[in-house]
Amino acid sequence: MAVAIKLPKMSDTMEEGVIVSWQVKVGDEIKSGDILAEVETDKATMDLDNYEKGTVLHLNAEEGQTIAVDSVIAIVGAKGEDYADLLTAAPAKKEEAPAEESTAPEATVAEPTAPVSTPTASNGRVLASPLAKKMAADKGLDINQINGSGEGGRIVKKDIENYTPSVGSTVTGVESFTTVPVSQMRKTIARRLSESKFTAPHFYLTMEIRMDNAIAARKQMNEYSEVKISMNDVIVKAASIALQRHPKINAAWMGDHIRMNNHIHVGVAMAVDEGLLVPVVRFADSKSLSQISTEVKAYSVKAKDKKLQPNDWEGNTFTISNLGMFGIEEFTAIINSPDACIMAVGAAKETVVVDNGEMKVGNVMKVTLSCDHRVVDGVVGSQFLQTFKELMENPVKLLV
Repeated sequence: MAVAIKLPKMSDTMEEGVIVSWQVKVGDEIKSGDILAEVETDKATMDLDNYEKGTVLHLNAEEGQTIAVDSVIAIVGAKGEDYADLLTAAPAKKEEAPAEESTAPEATVAEPTAPVSTPTASNGRVLASPLAKKMAADKGLDINQINGSGEGGRIVKKDIENYTPSVGSTVTGVESFTTVPVSQMRKTIARRLSESKFTAPHFYLTMEIRMDNAIAARKQMNEYSEVKISMNDVIVKAASIALQRHPKINAAWMGDHIRMNNHIHVGVAMAVDEGLLVPVVRFADSKSLSQISTEVKAYSVKAKDKKLQPNDWEGNTFTISNLGMFGIEEFTAIINSPDACIMAVGAAKETVVVDNGEMKVGNVMKVTLSCDHRVVDGVVGSQFLQTFKELMENPVKLLV
């Protein structure tokens, strides 16, 4: 008996997916455990496993198409078996909007021209597409002065794009644009950030930290460590210890209750082409700096290759977003819901500092803690930052 294979929900936030590539074709004999396709979810590109046995009778989606979760994507059964009824009940396939690029010419020099005779319908209206009319209005153009290249002289989009007003020898430009389809990952990132920003009442706390001791300590650690330890690894470790001492920060808003997490899982925001992914360093407070470094580096490679799996990015109790490597000195981050807080880390900057009334050169880093005011109050957030500052300025405390 033929069986309809539906697109499963491959992550907790997945609503649709893209068939990146089929690993089978119509007529293939397959069994449980075979890979049907590579699917782009809202988090990563993943293999879709098969659990049926038989012949591939039909593939109900093309490579590159966006398919809703629970839609029929393939039919498996006996050779020659009728499967029309299974497709009749299948949801319609969703086409991915192709990239659209304007083909407008480069800027030109307009020469005076005689007025044109714009074609009109029998009712006296200008023959032009609705889009052409809108584009002309947006650009402030007189549509009666534009020649149409469509059927019957109808004015279409390209006529507006290619039209240069008659203004003597004035040099003019032509507006153009390119549309880019939104990936599943970008859609989910946009939705979750919007929900967080407009649901959680954010407030922000910023603190300066002297980094001279941390820079010196890191240099010395790397003389002995088999794995190169980054400053971000030191920050993750210091934050995890500070979370131990301030458990109210290591919490989550759950609607009708606050969840106080007894474990410490630190999410580390990583930039990829589609936005930000947040793989999780689990039990970060109990791991050494070398272990944290090894884990974060492995996550970075997987993130760039879109190979992160659901268990890599789920379960964070606190998040760190570090843009210091890009020279950003200070910024605020949107809370990674349902966490109560996220810490934005800027670059360590060499500047003039004052010690005991004496000016000298030192390194300073700014961090900003974004807090959900439903969970965390200003005093609690400030106390957390004070502890984090103490650990970063006295990094030997990270090792005891």
